[in-house]
Amino acid sequence: MPTTTDTPAAGTGRVPAPVLHSIVLDWYRENARDLPWRAPGASPWAVMVSEFMLQQTPVKRVLPAYASWLERWPTPAELAADAPGEAVRMWGRLGYPRRALRLHAAATAITEQHGGLVPTDHAELLALPGVGEYTAAAVASFAFRQRHAVLDTNVRRVFARAVSGVEYPAQATTAAERRTAGELLPDDPETAASWAVGVMELGALVCTARGPECGGCPLRSRCAWQRAGCPPYQGPARRGQTYEGTDRQVRGKLLAVLREAHDEVPQHRLDAVWPEPIQRARALDGLVADGLVEPVAPGVYRLPR
Repeated sequence: MPTTTDTPAAGTGRVPAPVLHSIVLDWYRENARDLPWRAPGASPWAVMVSEFMLQQTPVKRVLPAYASWLERWPTPAELAADAPGEAVRMWGRLGYPRRALRLHAAATAITEQHGGLVPTDHAELLALPGVGEYTAAAVASFAFRQRHAVLDTNVRRVFARAVSGVEYPAQATTAAERRTAGELLPDDPETAASWAVGVMELGALVCTARGPECGGCPLRSRCAWQRAGCPPYQGPARRGQTYEGTDRQVRGKLLAVLREAHDEVPQHRLDAVWPEPIQRARALDGLVADGLVEPVAPGVYRLPR
């Protein structure tokens, strides 16, 4: 169990950190989902693939894509040996396809700079292309059982409610949130790694953004937001992401044609996917600028090679 002293976490003035640790870890042991990237035999590469795929994408959509990806590319070297366009093709409809290019770039760097093995050091993980602070901390914690604060949207929401007493965290991660995460992090690395995934699971399954199941939450009696009477969110308006009619939708339609073609695609086939020419051209130009599409001749395109 945690080795921190049984005193209120600095800056919270509320529940002692070890109490929170014990409650969350006990709950996680009983309620954790059986996910393949959490299996004892999951490789660090498998964990990294899952972290790239899970960004802004629900678990149920990731599961089949994750299995197919690792069947084709079970190691970074095997992905690096293939064309980046194949990564985009395999990404399918997971959304935000630049993640596929970033994962390919990370695999290339791992192959060329780390002998094909995902580095264990947090700084080396952070230096990989496409790997930010969250992903580096998550891989170091979940794959290598190291002590790092892992702050994703679910964790931030649990901390906002249970510790800070507000319904939602700020739109972007703040220095105060990072301090809270650090102060609540157990001293023991193994416990810290379990705490990180346990809080994340609690946010994903119970302390959800809409319709939190407070009645079944193990932290209910300790939750600052509950004790304050569940005050409504007072910050800037939280706008949901739209999709229909956006450039993102057009980009997805254009990429779908290119993924399915397995060859070069003439302009007229791309023109057929969206009736508005200015928006269609803007979306195509954006795909080219992002490296997701290559022009090979006037009016001819393909996935990158």
